[in-house]
Amino acid sequence: MTTKRIIPCLDIAEGRTVKGVNFKELRDAGDPVELAKYYSDSGADELVFLDISASQEKRKTLRSLVKQVAKAINIPFTVGGGISAVEDVKALLDSGADKVSINSSAVRNPELINELSSTFGRQCITVAIDAKQKLNQWEVYLMGGNKAAGLELFDWAREVEKRGAGEILFTSMDHDGTKIGFANEALARLSSQVNIPIIASGGAGNISHFLDAFTLGKADAALAASVFHFKEIEIADLKRAMKERGIAVRL
Repeated sequence: MTTKRIIPCLDIAEGRTVKGVNFKELRDAGDPVELAKYYSDSGADELVFLDISASQEKRKTLRSLVKQVAKAINIPFTVGGGISAVEDVKALLDSGADKVSINSSAVRNPELINELSSTFGRQCITVAIDAKQKLNQWEVYLMGGNKAAGLELFDWAREVEKRGAGEILFTSMDHDGTKIGFANEALARLSSQVNIPIIASGGAGNISHFLDAFTLGKADAALAASVFHFKEIEIADLKRAMKERGIAVRL
């Protein structure tokens, strides 16, 4: 049985960790290097670092901060934001990242997924998909959730897998920061339609929400931010609950 992963997420703006609701109303959540070390020491399975304003500001990811975080942790580390070329990925891997996450650039240029996957290996490439539900459809957004992409979630997920993505980070924009639970119906449908790992994101509010994401949503990993940043959930407590529920987890 494959172990399920718990992944804290550092959303970075102007060098600080921030968190909002539905991708808006950002508030400060602390120093990213200190938080990264805390999560590494607390039993997190991986860490995700997203420079959330890089694409909008048309700049590259903050490499100096990536280097500082990489030095502070001993767990796999995924970095996203402002990545649009092979050279960007090489620079981030050289700075200490283990994987990269692409989103807006993949929507604009799907061939980028093929190129990065063939250059660095599928295991190195995460495609992040942000989507909102409209009636019975899930619509994909880019530019930090500010622009509709004209794509449907499940069609796009199948395409990114075919192009070489190693995993998908799916964020329900409707659930982001709301603490009402993950979008389990959409997660389960995603998991049934692709054969690569799905990371659930958006909506974690309590331990039960994580358990539901793994059992009802069939997610391979669950990502969260504010419940970890503000110590509402301790990773050790969450993992104990997972084990008690019979969910395979690395303690």
